[in-house]
Amino acid sequence: MLSIISTPIGNLGDITLRAINTLKMVDAVVCEDTRVTGNLFKQLEIPKKEFISAHGYTDEGKINWIIERLKKGEHLALVSDAGTPGISDPGYALVSKARLEGIKIEVIPGPAAFLAALSASGLPIHQFLYLGFLPMKKGRKTLFESIKEEEKTIVFYESVHRIEKTLLEMSEYLKDQPDRAVVLGRELTKLHEEIIQTSVKNLVEVAKTIMKKGEFVVVIGPL
Repeated sequence: MLSIISTPIGNLGDITLRAINTLKMVDAVVCEDTRVTGNLFKQLEIPKKEFISAHGYTDEGKINWIIERLKKGEHLALVSDAGTPGISDPGYALVSKARLEGIKIEVIPGPAAFLAALSASGLPIHQFLYLGFLPMKKGRKTLFESIKEEEKTIVFYESVHRIEKTLLEMSEYLKDQPDRAVVLGRELTKLHEEIIQTSVKNLVEVAKTIMKKGEFVVVIGPL
């Protein structure tokens, strides 16, 4: 069986009892970075397991090797460095292959940064569009143009290195919608969590003054 297990995005207290119990019983853990997962096990005082690295550069051969272990009856866990596996990480490749092979899959839900940001935004979230990380170059202009016409709340991730550029681009592409709401979540669930409520017309100032530290979630309100 493959157990898809969500792990904390910052605050260790967000781990579920079911997640801890499952991590204790599995034969091995498939993870992005063995050091990150090893540190999580140490903090949770879970006896060390075999860690199998699987990231964006993992080839099909290794995925097939993991699948063979599952088919032989092993119970494996799939975790990401933080949050829910498959959201802006390569975990979907293993899950997709496991589905095709008829392997039993269970999901142990938990934290996801974009859901936390949506909940705290105060914006309508009965419908929303999740974009993951924005493209760095190709397709970026087209995406911003489409955001201008999107009637649902939009949410995406942005790195500390690109947040200022992205906010300035948003202020330019959405300048005809100056009062459109924007909410920024920084370091969600961590010690220095910050949620900034603003609008398109103030994004230039926000871009200059926002603390450039940590990971960001950007939420744009509907038209």
